[in-house]
Amino acid sequence: MTAKDKFELIFEREIAELKGLVRFYRHIQSGAQVLSIINDDDNKVFGVCFRTPPRDSSGVAHILEHSVLCGSRKYPVKEPFVELIKGSLKTFLNAFTYPDKTCYPVASQNVQDFYNLIDVYLDAVFYPRLTPFVLQQEGWHYELYEPEDPIEIKGVVYNEMKGNYSSPDSRLSELSQQSLFPDTTYGLDSGGDPKVIPTLTFERFKSFHDRFYHPSNSRIYFYGNDDPERRLEILQEYLKDFSRIDPESVVPLQAHREKPARIDRSFAVGAEDAARDGLKAMLTVNWLLPEVTDAELKLAFEIMEYVLIGMPGSPLKKALIESGLGEDIAGVGLETELRQIYFSAGLKGIRAEDAGRVENVIFETLSALARDGIDPETTEAGVNTIEFRLRENNYGNFPQGLAVMLRALSTWLYEADPTSLLAFESPLDQVKEKLKAGGYLEGLIKRYLLENPHRTVVLLSPEPGLAQKEIQEEAKKFDEIKKSLSADELRTVIESAKELKKIQSSPDSPEALATIPVLKISDLDRRNKTIPIEPMSDDGVQGFYHDLFTSGIAYLDVGFDLQVLPLEYLPYAPLFGRALLEMGTDYQDFVSLSQKISRKTGGIHPEVFTSAVMEKSAPATWLFLRGKSTREHVSELADILTEVSAAMKLNDRERFRQIVLAEKARQERSLVPNGHQVINQRIRAHFNQADWVREQTGGISYFLFLGQLVRKIDEDWDTVLAELEKVRTLLVNRSAMVFNLTADRKDLHAIEGPIHHFLRSVSERPAVTEKWQPLLFPQFEGIVVPTQVNYVGKGADLYRDGYEPHGSSKVISGYLRSTWLWEKVRVQGGAYGRVLPLRSHIRGLYLYLIPGPQPAQNH
Repeated sequence: MTAKDKFELIFEREIAELKGLVRFYRHIQSGAQVLSIINDDDNKVFGVCFRTPPRDSSGVAHILEHSVLCGSRKYPVKEPFVELIKGSLKTFLNAFTYPDKTCYPVASQNVQDFYNLIDVYLDAVFYPRLTPFVLQQEGWHYELYEPEDPIEIKGVVYNEMKGNYSSPDSRLSELSQQSLFPDTTYGLDSGGDPKVIPTLTFERFKSFHDRFYHPSNSRIYFYGNDDPERRLEILQEYLKDFSRIDPESVVPLQAHREKPARIDRSFAVGAEDAARDGLKAMLTVNWLLPEVTDAELKLAFEIMEYVLIGMPGSPLKKALIESGLGEDIAGVGLETELRQIYFSAGLKGIRAEDAGRVENVIFETLSALARDGIDPETTEAGVNTIEFRLRENNYGNFPQGLAVMLRALSTWLYEADPTSLLAFESPLDQVKEKLKAGGYLEGLIKRYLLENPHRTVVLLSPEPGLAQKEIQEEAKKFDEIKKSLSADELRTVIESAKELKKIQSSPDSPEALATIPVLKISDLDRRNKTIPIEPMSDDGVQGFYHDLFTSGIAYLDVGFDLQVLPLEYLPYAPLFGRALLEMGTDYQDFVSLSQKISRKTGGIHPEVFTSAVMEKSAPATWLFLRGKSTREHVSELADILTEVSAAMKLNDRERFRQIVLAEKARQERSLVPNGHQVINQRIRAHFNQADWVREQTGGISYFLFLGQLVRKIDEDWDTVLAELEKVRTLLVNRSAMVFNLTADRKDLHAIEGPIHHFLRSVSERPAVTEKWQPLLFPQFEGIVVPTQVNYVGKGADLYRDGYEPHGSSKVISGYLRSTWLWEKVRVQGGAYGRVLPLRSHIRGLYLYLIPGPQPAQNH
C-alpha cells in the first residue's frame, strides 16, 4: 500500500489561471485536508495552516507561532530555523498570525532544500518543544536579578506588541475591525494586548496547542513542479500518528446589528508635535459585509473599492481630500481575509470636533453616487485595474504560490471550496455583463453601505502627555507587582529569570546541531539563472532591454537624473514624481488623468532610486516613472508619459498642497512601526552620498522638509511654484534620461515605435551635473517619538579602517545575524528583531534593533 492510498481524493480539476492541475485530498485517518497544485513553477511553496481563533487578547496564537519554532522532537536545538537558514536556499520563510488562523509557509527553488524546510516545519508544528521557558522567552516573563532592582516584563511578542500599540495607524485599523465584531473572535486582538499578555499561563498556552495544532484542524498546501506523489509520502510520515478529532475551531458569523455604534479612543502625541501641528485626530467609518464564498461578488467588491478610493481621482477619496477637513485618507479599504469581509474609509489629520462633518462627506458622496450613477470611465478604470492584477499575477518578491495559498484559505478555512476564488475568467465575465447592464456598483453601494445599519465610527484622538502617563502607570504597576510578592515568590522570580538567561546563553550540543539537515554540493544547481540584458539606445537616450516572457505585458521604466538638481531642490524629487501623475495637465484635470492611467495601463508609479556605484564617489540617483501595459495599449502608455512630461500643470496650489499633506501623513505613519528603517537611513547617510540622498528624499530630513513646505505653500506659494518650475526645467531633459524595457521579443517591434515617439517628444538641452556637498548630521543623536518601545542603531565606516570588499562579507554578516546577534538581541534581550547589512559597494556596517525595551540596554 502506497502513501497515496492513505488519502481520499475529493476532486481533481484543471485551473487555467494557475496553469496547473489541482488535487484536493483528505487524509483518511487524521482528517487533514491537503490542496496540491501541480504546475511548472520552480519556486515551490509549502504551507501548513491551522484555524486558531483566540478567546481573549493574551496573544496566545501569536506567542505560539513564535514558540513552535524553538525546537522540536526531531530537531532539539533552540532555534531550528535559525540553524537551517544558515545553509538554506529558501526564497521565503516566515510565519503569520491572523485574527483566526496561523500559517507557516516556506518556498524554495531547490527541491532538496524544499523538502528539508517542509520536514523542519512539520516537526515544529506537530511536535514542538514547549516548555515554560519558551513561553517566558517568546511571550512574557518577569525580569529581576537582584531583590533591590525594579521588576520588569520582557518577552519577544510583548515588546513587538508594545511597538504595535504605539502606532496610531495600527491601532486605528485594529479598533475599526474590533468594533464591527463585538461578539466573535475578530473583536479580540490575536496579536496580543500588552496589558493582557501577562495573564497568559503555561497551562492555557499548552492546551491551545494541543487543541488547535492537530491535523484534523489543519490546511496543508503544496504548489509547484515537485513530485506530487512525494508530497503525500512526506505528509504520511507525520499524519500516520494522529487520529481524527473535532477541534471545535469553527469561526462563528457575527450577527448583523440594527444600530450603528461609535468608538472613541486616544493615542499619544508629543507636546512639541501638538504645539507645531495642532491636535490631529483620525476617523474611520466601517461597514460589516457578508460572508463571500463566490468569486463574482468578491470581484465586484474589489472593483467597488478601487472605484471609491483606489485612484487619486476616485470620488470618495477626492471628496474627503478636497473637503479640507484632513490630510490623507484613513482606513484599510476592503478587508477580505476574514470570514466576513468589511469596508473601511475615513480621514486622518482632522480636528476631533469635525468628526461629524467627515461622516457627512462620506455619506453624502456615497448617496450621490448611488443616486446619480458612477462615471463610466471610473468604472472602466476599476475593472481594468483589477483584471490587470489578476492576469499579471505578479507579487514582486512574494512567491506566486504563497499568494494563491492565501487566496484559497479565504474560503477553505471556512469549509467552502478552496478553489472557488482561484479561477477568475468566468466570474469576471459575469461582473462585466452586470456592469454593462448598468447600476450594478451603485446597487452594491446602496445595499451594503448606505442601507447597512451594521456600521461603526471610530474616532482616535491625540492626547498630549499620554505616553508619559502610560510610562508612569506601568512603573507603578510593576512596583505594585513586586510589593505583592512574598519573599519566597520574589526568590522564585529571580531564580526563574536567572535560569532563563542560563538556558538562553547555553550553546546547543553538537549532537543536537547534527540533526539539522544540510545541503550537499551535489544538491545545488551549478547553472546560474541570468536575466538577459541588452543595451538599447534611442536617439541618444541610453536604455536597456530584457527579453523575457511577460504574458504580453510591456514594462517601461523612464529615469530622470537627479544629479542635475541643486542640493536644496533634492527633497522635491518624490513630490515632483507624484505631481507628474496626480496634478493633471493642460489638457485634462487630475481626475481624468488618473482614470486614463487606470483604464489604459496597469499603472504608472514614481520612485526615487539611489545607489552607490563601485569605485565611484558620485552615486546613481534617479527619479523613475515605472509603467506597464498590455502590448495593445503601449501607445496609450507612451501618450500619457508624453503628456505629463510636456504639459504637467503645476500651478494648482490646493492640489499640490493636498499631495504634500498626504505625503507627510504617509511618512508620519511609518515612523513608529518602521523605526528601524528610519534609523537605517539616518545612519547610512553618514557614510556615502547615495544613502544621504535617500535620507533627504525619504528619511527624517524629508519628513521635516514636508512640514516646512506645507507652511511655505500657505505663506509663499509663488516661491514654491518657481522652485517646482525650476525642478521641471532641469529634470525633464532628454540629455539626462535613461529607460529600461522588459517584454517578449515577439512584441518588441510593436512596442518600440510608441516608446521612440515619447522619447523624441522630451525637450533636449545641455545637462550640468551638480557637485553636492552633503550636510553632516550629528555623530550621536536621538529622535523622540511617542512610543512604548525604542529602536537603536549603530554604524561604522569599515573602509576608513582598511576593510577591502570581498565576497566573504555576505557570509560574515549572515553568520553574525543568525548567531551572536540573534542570541544576544532577540533571545536574551527580548527585542523583536535585528538587522546587520554589510554592503560591499557602500561604505558601512550597520546594526539596528526592532523594537527593543530600553535604549541604554539596547546599546
